[in-house]
Amino acid sequence: MSAPITLIGTGLAGYNLARELRKLLPDAALRIVTADAGDFYSKPMLSNGLAGNKTAAQLAMKTADKMREELRLELLTDTEVSAIDRERREIVTSQGRLPYSKLVLALGADPFTPGLAGSAADQVLSVNDLAGYARFRERLEGKQRVVLLGAGLIGCEFANDLVASGRQVSVVDLAAWPLSRLLPEQAGQRLRERLAAAGVQFHFGVSAVAVEGGEGEYRVSLSDGSVLEGELVVSAIGLRPRIRLAQAAGLAVSRGIVVDRVLRSSDPDIYALGDCAEVSGQVLSYVLPIMQAVRALAPTLAGTPTAVAYPAMPVVVKTPACPTVVSPPAAGSIGEWQIESSEAALRALYTAADGSLLGFALLGAATAERQTLAPRLPAILA
Repeated sequence: MSAPITLIGTGLAGYNLARELRKLLPDAALRIVTADAGDFYSKPMLSNGLAGNKTAAQLAMKTADKMREELRLELLTDTEVSAIDRERREIVTSQGRLPYSKLVLALGADPFTPGLAGSAADQVLSVNDLAGYARFRERLEGKQRVVLLGAGLIGCEFANDLVASGRQVSVVDLAAWPLSRLLPEQAGQRLRERLAAAGVQFHFGVSAVAVEGGEGEYRVSLSDGSVLEGELVVSAIGLRPRIRLAQAAGLAVSRGIVVDRVLRSSDPDIYALGDCAEVSGQVLSYVLPIMQAVRALAPTLAGTPTAVAYPAMPVVVKTPACPTVVSPPAAGSIGEWQIESSEAALRALYTAADGSLLGFALLGAATAERQTLAPRLPAILA
């Protein structure tokens, strides 16, 4: 009996790839190995589950047992993968060695660690999966004051979610405005104003350097010498693709696991997709790129090599206090922002000298223009 196609990871990338593979290969041997409980959930829901009073169990859409039955595959949960033996085409796991015919790395990404000093630095929370969300909800119980590190996409979504649930939130970020890597300054300041009006307190141009105290009473020292007090400290300062397993196996890595347009690594029998993969220099940690990759990799594994393509994929930011959609211009793009602003809307278009649209940011009522503007954008990867 031939070794199964083996996937490592049960996030959106792993499970959706398994679903597409099962359509194309109804009788193929499939195996998924995951370090967690294997329940199916949507990771983007972690940053806005609180206002809806969703528990971790309620965010899980299907149990591991249900996924095992539905996809008709072997699913090994709570199983760590410690090494890839490329010569023998096996993975080394906490349940022993397992052979593979093709191996897919859908490993995801880890939160950046803040690098904080202080006796309570190890008590800073990150929410990166369902188990992390469960810990967050448990420790948040009965607490009102939260210090949040990071005003990027996840930080802003968590800040909005926390204030909507009635908490006091202080956000710390080195940048001068929220979503500084995605939004032009005027749009970022509009987002700041709307979130501040909802109750978020921002501290820009500074970073956290130390956390002291203990459960329920933390003191966060900032780089300007000031101190914030809170009952819980949460870090949302970004993600780092999980490349360690691939690197130890001798695969090519850079920011992510380096793959070609058919998502094949430097080993012809190993593929990668999702948050851990780097495709033509692009590491895109969003749902739409994952689904584009899934739709390409499934037929490739089924015998029809298919190159992944990334059309323009605007990002919807889950900040109800200020609805925001952004499709930032590609790095190195030459153009300028044209901004129109009113009380109800802000429309920022990044255009080239010939008038072609290279990116946009839409806030408030302007988000209704997303469907009209998106087709005018160049593809991220044609």
